[in-house]
Amino acid sequence: MLTMPAGLENAWNAHGYYGSISHNVKAVYQRYMGWFDGNPAHLWTHPPEAAGRRYVEAIGGPDAVLAAGRRAYEEGDFRWVAELVGHLVFADPGNTDARALQAEALEQLGFGAENGPWRNFFLTGATELRGGVLGTPTTTASPDLIAQLSLDQLFDSVAIQVDGPRAGDLRLGVDWTVTADDGSAEQHWTRLRNGVLVHGPGSGRDAGDARVRIGRTALLGLIGGRVGTEELEASGDLVVAGVHDALPRLLGVLDPPDPGFAIVTP
Repeated sequence: MLTMPAGLENAWNAHGYYGSISHNVKAVYQRYMGWFDGNPAHLWTHPPEAAGRRYVEAIGGPDAVLAAGRRAYEEGDFRWVAELVGHLVFADPGNTDARALQAEALEQLGFGAENGPWRNFFLTGATELRGGVLGTPTTTASPDLIAQLSLDQLFDSVAIQVDGPRAGDLRLGVDWTVTADDGSAEQHWTRLRNGVLVHGPGSGRDAGDARVRIGRTALLGLIGGRVGTEELEASGDLVVAGVHDALPRLLGVLDPPDPGFAIVTP
């Protein structure tokens, strides 16, 4: 528990219009102490779907959960409604009554939230429960933004897209020479091992399976999925020496992130 000094609590400019005291205190604590709060009951909890089924059964079934949730809603305890009924939603995502009740509670929490991010989360959750996942309205990987990244940042973006289980048995090494419009060139290496892509500047300590020469603009199109290897080779923007299918195999285990992930449903 943390209480702000009266002088700060009563100052309008110290209020949580963007963050909140409870949010930021936990963020600072987690940064230094990690996610574990010291309670061993929280070390190995069931995932939300499995926990939801157990909570619903322990409480007495879906009807009992809904009845308790409606009582709490009438009492204005919207935080408890959101938590309690959320277990039923994860146990049975198709329960329309549970979705509607949790949506109403989240909406009330959103109306009462002082800071913008909390309000957005609450109202987005309510919208998801009523109409499905919204997705992300903005394009975070626009060509203009990607074009400003360094080679190191570009290959970082590739590494986080690797589907680990699908790439688990692959061992691929690619040495890259990336040319710019002014004729300059940079060298970079990538190595895929154990479902993880590591990379760095230069040619690497071991020889790669393939040696690739590609224009920077072509590389951006290849990473962004706007153009394929065959088209680039035909145009002369991509030259591959060594194991010719190394690059297609590497690209074949990439799984671009889905911006439309659910936040209050399984």
